[in-house]
Amino acid sequence: MHTAYIAVTVAGAIAYAGAAALNFTHNKAIVEVSERLDVPTSWMVPLGALLAAGSIGLLAGFAVPALGIAAAAGLTLYFVCAAGAHIRARDPLLASWVNWAVFFSLAVAVLVVAIAYHGRW
Repeated sequence: MHTAYIAVTVAGAIAYAGAAALNFTHNKAIVEVSERLDVPTSWMVPLGALLAAGSIGLLAGFAVPALGIAAAAGLTLYFVCAAGAHIRARDPLLASWVNWAVFFSLAVAVLVVAIAYHGRW
């Protein structure tokens, strides 16, 4: 279980840090998705900050387990809200939904493994 906890948490931290970097740099693909979903591009930096905070929180969870669990829960909620944005915009692109599913599933996996490993709740 220890190896799974470390692997999933580090993978999540790397993935969400990368996503945050794409938001901070106003990556063309991210801007296109933002425009398609009718999310103001001015939100890209604050949304990137949430992803970066989640990434840092996952890593901080190695030292303070409650922080890691809270970060994983926050990232899960972030992607539930992202699904709402896709639904609201009636996003028909399969690639967008696959991308969302990967990030959401990773957040849920980190949350479940962290809770199982630390024995919380």
